[in-house]
Amino acid sequence: MDLRSLDMNLLLPLHALLEERSVSRAAERLSLSQPALSASLAKLRRLFGDELLVRHGNTYELSPLAVSLRERTWGAVQTMDRLFSAQAEFDPATSDRDFRILGADYAFRIAGREISLAVSAAAPHARLTFETLTRETLEAAPESLRDCDGMILPHGFIGSERYLDVLDDRWVVVAWEENAELGDALTEHDLATLPWVLAMNRTTQYTPAVRQMQTLGIEPRVEVVTPSFATLPALVAGTRRLGLLQERLALAVQSLHGLRILEFPVPMAPIKDAFWWNSLYDSDPGHQWLRGVLAEVAAGLASPDGGA
Repeated sequence: MDLRSLDMNLLLPLHALLEERSVSRAAERLSLSQPALSASLAKLRRLFGDELLVRHGNTYELSPLAVSLRERTWGAVQTMDRLFSAQAEFDPATSDRDFRILGADYAFRIAGREISLAVSAAAPHARLTFETLTRETLEAAPESLRDCDGMILPHGFIGSERYLDVLDDRWVVVAWEENAELGDALTEHDLATLPWVLAMNRTTQYTPAVRQMQTLGIEPRVEVVTPSFATLPALVAGTRRLGLLQERLALAVQSLHGLRILEFPVPMAPIKDAFWWNSLYDSDPGHQWLRGVLAEVAAGLASPDGGA
């Protein structure tokens, strides 16, 4: 498709229509008249050869194509906004820039407060958006790094040479404090026979600790899978299950859920979470400032008590 033949003015109407699923609400959002937005919708339908918004009674639903376009359109709008908001200089005291960081809920639980306070203190008009990373975005990395300021992830998940180490941690096992099947120390037999709760347990997203257990011939008997580390402690409490958790998070929620924190009976590789970004932002003054803020936060998180 020849980009010169496209009407780029249709991007914002498309984004608003897919988000609002209503011509009237999308028109209000863009401060346009309903006839003007209806005309844009007609052009979009001709362009894609699809209804996009399908009427069902008094409401509209997204067509299958529109569903697939929704996230890509959002990314395109973000990229356009970042492109045209770029500045030769960056003044944090006056900037209203929106910094967008993707990551797992664990990283935001441990480091989010410190990052947000540091950004707000120096850039009171800026906005910081923490967004939970999706499997699709992770699998599209490092290309998907173009649409955000960066991602906070452990080493080994993303192929990029641009990173800043943010926090160190280690894997521990959590169990309900009244689990009578456990002795004073965890054994390899416990690892192999008791049921497990695992987070992000997909074929391509096993944690390094699970892979290490498998290498040693220990296959965890997975009873519950959750997409969130934050929900894992509640799924362990009151059961005979074991859970795999980062020590910082385990310490933060231990008393709330009545958990024991247990050492692995076999050696486990440490966790090193880093902030990863695209080389496009190497010379961006605002991004350079953000990386400086993250470096200061990382220094304060040097010990397990730093972010709990």
